[in-house]
Amino acid sequence: MEYQNREQEIREAIEAADYALLCLDKAESHLKSASNWGLIDMFGGGFLSTMIKHRKMNDAEEDMNAAKNALRRFSRELEDVHQFIDFQFNTADFLSFADYFFDGLVADWLVQNRITEAKRQVNEAKQRVSSIRFQLSQMIE
Repeated sequence: MEYQNREQEIREAIEAADYALLCLDKAESHLKSASNWGLIDMFGGGFLSTMIKHRKMNDAEEDMNAAKNALRRFSRELEDVHQFIDFQFNTADFLSFADYFFDGLVADWLVQNRITEAKRQVNEAKQRVSSIRFQLSQMIE
């Protein structure tokens, strides 16, 4: 009976990992798009490219918030199989504000750096979740 419970907990952790990876993939996609629009904006794209870039950043932020929630669930599921992991994503609204109101190369560069850092965090989280997911799947085979 205990083996079945453990296997069920592992399956739940794998399911939570899959959902977290889905959320992270969506965030990564929006961040790539925001990055592309950010480059256009940096090289004279104007107000329209700034608006599109920020829409993509907002989409990515929503996805990252969904990913944070999914990663919290994944972390709780890992606790059930006696493992623990913690992820944190930081978002700062000031750079978005600065980009709109101080639309110059420096502000655009800061926002581009923010996007790049968020992409790095998402990629790192994907790698960690994938690695743990693989280990979990090996436990039930």
